[in-house]
Amino acid sequence: MTKVNSRFTSLFVTIFVIIFMYLPIVMLVTMSFNASRYGGKWTGFSLKWYETLFRDHSVINATMNTLFVALMATIFSTIIGTLAAWVLNAYKNSNVQRLHYGLIYAPLVVPDVLMGISLLLMFVSLKVDLGLTTVILAHITFCVSYVAFTVLARLQDFDFALIQAAQDLGAGSFRIFIKIILPLLLPGIIAGAMMAFTLSMDDFVVTFFVGGPGSTTLPVKVYSMMKHGPPAIINALSVVFMAVTFTVAIIGNVLLRKKSSPSRAVAQH
Repeated sequence: MTKVNSRFTSLFVTIFVIIFMYLPIVMLVTMSFNASRYGGKWTGFSLKWYETLFRDHSVINATMNTLFVALMATIFSTIIGTLAAWVLNAYKNSNVQRLHYGLIYAPLVVPDVLMGISLLLMFVSLKVDLGLTTVILAHITFCVSYVAFTVLARLQDFDFALIQAAQDLGAGSFRIFIKIILPLLLPGIIAGAMMAFTLSMDDFVVTFFVGGPGSTTLPVKVYSMMKHGPPAIINALSVVFMAVTFTVAIIGNVLLRKKSSPSRAVAQH
C-alpha cells in the first residue's frame, strides 16, 4: 500500500510540475493564433498577427541586431572560452589556477543586474559610446564562462595519450590539432557555442543597461511593446523568438551528450 501511495504521489507531483511549467507556454502559443486583439477570449483562428509582425520594420531591425550581437558574441566567446578551458585543464594543479577558476566562474553567479550596472559604469568611465559594440562586449563577458565550463566538461573525457602517440609517430602540432584535438573537442565546442548563442539572444537585463541608440534587441523590443503594442503581436513575436531559442538549445544539448570514441579517432587518423 505504501508503494502504491508513493507512486501516486510521485505521479501527481510530476504532472503538477509539468502543468505548472508548460501550461503558460501552451497558452502563449494558442493565443498567438487568436483573432482577438487582446486575447480575453477565443474568437477564432487567425494568422494576421504573424503577418503584422513580419511587416513591422522595427521588429525586423531588432531581430537583425539580436542575430548580429548573438553571432559576434558566440564567435569571440567560443574562441576565448575554448582557449581558457584548455589552459585551465592543462595547469589544473597550479595554485594560481584556482584564482583563474574563480574569475571564470564569477559571471555564472553574479546577478545580471549587478553585471549590467558594473559594465555600464565601466563603459561610462572609459567614455565609450553605448551601442552595439558595448552590447557585444557585455555578452562576450558572460558567454565566455558558459563556453569554458562546457569545453572543460568535454576535456574530462579527453585521452591525452592520443597526443603522445601522434607525437611518437612524427605528427606535427598543427596536424595533431586538426586530426585529434579538434575532432574530439568539437561536440563540446559546438555545444558551448550553441549555449552562448541562446544566452545572448535571450539576454535582457545586461542589454538594457549597456545598450544605446540603434542597439535595440528583441528582448528589449518585447519589453517596450508590452507598454505600447497590442498584446497579440507580442504573443506572435514571443512564439517566434521562443521557437528559435528552443531549437538552438536542443541542438546544443544533443551535441553536448554526443560522445566520440577515442578508438575510432585513432583508427581514422
